[in-house]
Amino acid sequence: MRIALIAHDKKKPELIDFVKRHIDVFRMHDLYATGTTGSIIIEETGLKVMLKKSGPLGGDQEIGSMVANRKIDMIFFFRDPLTAQPHEPDVSALLRLSDVYQIPLATNKETGEHFVANLRK
Repeated sequence: MRIALIAHDKKKPELIDFVKRHIDVFRMHDLYATGTTGSIIIEETGLKVMLKKSGPLGGDQEIGSMVANRKIDMIFFFRDPLTAQPHEPDVSALLRLSDVYQIPLATNKETGEHFVANLRK
């Protein structure tokens, strides 16, 4: 399974903690991430993550292209709906693409827990 990991700035610690708690699951899959988020995941977990550009430089769009080309199977995009900054990735484009291509996308920890439970099966 090819999994994309993205997080708004204020949600990065939550995503990192989430990946750490489920490292056994994430270790079994091909991971892709926007530059800053992915660099932190690598540093904090030692997982192999293929990095795209950082969000402000188009990394979310690179992942969107992967979705459109059926090279991503699942997305974890922990977003900050209240205080996201203009430079941060826009989840709306990825939401649209995930709906078009039937790719599951978790925008928060609780949905992510359901995705991980399914990956454990």
